Amino acid sequence: MALDPDQRQQRSARLAHLLARTALSDQQAFAELYRQTSPHLYAVALRILRESGAAEEVLQESFVNIWHHAGTYLTAKSQPLTWMTSIVRNRCLDQMRRREVDTVTIDDEEQGMMLADDRPGPMEMLLSSADALAVKSCVERLEAGQKQAIALAFYQGLSHSELASHLRQPLGTVKSWVRRGLERLKACLDGAGLQRQKR
Repeated sequence: MALDPDQRQQRSARLAHLLARTALSDQQAFAELYRQTSPHLYAVALRILRESGAAEEVLQESFVNIWHHAGTYLTAKSQPLTWMTSIVRNRCLDQMRRREVDTVTIDDEEQGMMLADDRPGPMEMLLSSADALAVKSCVERLEAGQKQAIALAFYQGLSHSELASHLRQPLGTVKSWVRRGLERLKACLDGAGLQRQKR
């Protein structure tokens, strides 16, 4: 069930206070911060990684990161849960990159044969990296409202009405941000793809 704006504001204030106490190495505040946010953050990790063991590992790494960097959180820049969610999301992306580059050593003489390697080759990895840079570049070109609405919808799974409540904007405005933002992203990415094919 979505929280109403007053409840969201109270939760954000409570989490911001716990982060401030955590920055001062208050272990009780950190434990309470974990209790209040870990279910949501675990769900985010699980949605990205689709594997409970990996999601738990990322959650643990993320809270170690939060413990060490709580002092860098700025209330003026983002909501506490948004800041922590971005840490989890970045850890998930790191985990996915590690999976891609992990190699298995095979003793050919013991195996008696070479196993087919289904992993992407250097060219595929380069193109994948180029795609990621193209996405990042295109997202950075969006207007602030469009960027924030799309990020919240994609990474936190918020509906249009939840976005309107969270961003304190009319529902029509939020729908317009998402629609126009996705149209601009598509046009930008199509352009990036065409440019790469022409090289």
